Amino acid sequence: MKTVAKTLCVAASLTLTLSPAFADLPNPGMEIEDGKTTVTSPHKIYGPETNDLVLQLRKQGIDKVVLAGMSANLCTESHLRELLEQGFEVAVVADATAAAQVEEGDGYAAALVNFRFLANTVWSTEEAVAAMRAD
Repeated sequence: MKTVAKTLCVAASLTLTLSPAFADLPNPGMEIEDGKTTVTSPHKIYGPETNDLVLQLRKQGIDKVVLAGMSANLCTESHLRELLEQGFEVAVVADATAAAQVEEGDGYAAALVNFRFLANTVWSTEEAVAAMRAD
C-alpha cells in the first residue's frame, strides 16, 4: 500500500473496558461516536465471517483496512485472511498486535511470518500513524 485511502477502517479484535480512572473524561467513547467510526457486532470465533464487518466496509466504500489487535495468530490473522479473500487491501500494524507464547511455540512470531506473506504491507505503529496523517 503506497497510499492510504481517504477513509480508513482500523479493525481490532479488542473488547475495551474503561478504568474508573477515566471516569472524569469529558465524553468517554467520544472517538467512537465521531460519525466516521462504525462498530460492528462481535465476531464469534476468530474472523469476521459471522458479523457484518465486510458489509459495513462496503456500504461506506472502504477498500483499504489497517488491522491491529489481539490475538495476532488467531483473531488478527483470521481477519486479515478473510478481508483479503473479500478483496480488501490490508495493512497490518505488527507492533500493535500480540499473541500467546507457550511451550509449544510463539504465536506472535508465527503471525509475523504470515503477515509478511499475506498482507499488502506490514507497518509499525509509527509508520501507520504517519500514513494516516499524510492522507
